[in-house]
Amino acid sequence: MLPAHARVRRSEEFRTVLRNGQRAGRRRLVVHALVGRDGPARVGFVVSKAVGGSVVRHRVVRRLRHLMAPRLSAIGPGTLLVVRALPPAATASSPELGKDLDGAMRKLALSPRHDCVVEGER
Repeated sequence: MLPAHARVRRSEEFRTVLRNGQRAGRRRLVVHALVGRDGPARVGFVVSKAVGGSVVRHRVVRRLRHLMAPRLSAIGPGTLLVVRALPPAATASSPELGKDLDGAMRKLALSPRHDCVVEGER
């Protein structure tokens, strides 16, 4: 689980990251990153109704939060990430979402360490 201090919560921060940050897309998600801010690395999630109903959206967010927790230490301090789930995320397994996260983070030069791999992803 991500601690409260590691989450993007304010709509202005989401907007800033989405408009000004770099992005890397994969089949099931898009990762937006804004590097060089003050403070700790933080992450936020966007899961629209296009992904599914309430239960499905919350399941996707829980999976993404769980997957991001060990990867957060791999990104630099002051980095803000916003992970936007796409409709295929609704039927994806956790290993598939993890693979997409890792690929997007590599593309953004935010490569996760090899010891961050969650069990069952290899």
